[in-house]
Amino acid sequence: MNAATPLALEVRDLAVTYGKVEALHRASLKVGRGSIVTVIGPNGAGKTTMLCALMGLLPSTGGIAYLGAPLEGVEVEERVERGLCLVPERRELFGEMTVEDNLRLGAFPRYRRRESGIAEDLALVYRRFPLLQERRMQLAGTLSGGERQMLALGRALMARPKLLMLDEPSLGLAPIIVREIFHIIASLRETGVAILLIEQNARAALQVADYAYVLETGEIALEGAAADLAKNPRVVETYLGLARGGA
Repeated sequence: MNAATPLALEVRDLAVTYGKVEALHRASLKVGRGSIVTVIGPNGAGKTTMLCALMGLLPSTGGIAYLGAPLEGVEVEERVERGLCLVPERRELFGEMTVEDNLRLGAFPRYRRRESGIAEDLALVYRRFPLLQERRMQLAGTLSGGERQMLALGRALMARPKLLMLDEPSLGLAPIIVREIFHIIASLRETGVAILLIEQNARAALQVADYAYVLETGEIALEGAAADLAKNPRVVETYLGLARGGA
């Protein structure tokens, strides 16, 4: 990563322990402002644990600096207020509420601060996700998997995040929908938001990211420009589904 890039997030020696088991061991990473950084790795590597620690949902040790300020002692609600936003793996939508009500709920902290521009941001979300506008009065629980992921992304954008953390956005989606979701994620660069993308679909993640980390058994095993890691023989063999000999 370019040393001159201002950082949205800097993590140093982050560790999380469950009882006597260390789920995350001295993990360090950086996310530049306006960049997409991905963390790939197998199930159980500690990827979701890392996101939960960054949001303050799990106790951790090590240093977390967000927009240059330490997050030690900062509660989850305050992290959200500062523009740190997590789209969890299960999307956590309100199924008995309409699509539009779910989107407006994403802007709730802004309503409390009496911020302007919420209606304009809703219009922007609808331009980015035309399907959501078509289904704006539909209950969220009746949406397809791809539509639910779009709604989760749109709701997060309504908070005007400075750092958007995505946990397995392709999980459970058909390949054609995965391509659409990753196209949308790539297009978010133009908004200036920094993105930390946790993903098992290494091929799609490396195509969209600027920089990448490989997390294995709780430790950062590899890092580098995403384009370089996509050509790394170890990554190709282990994560891109290509056996030796190009079969």
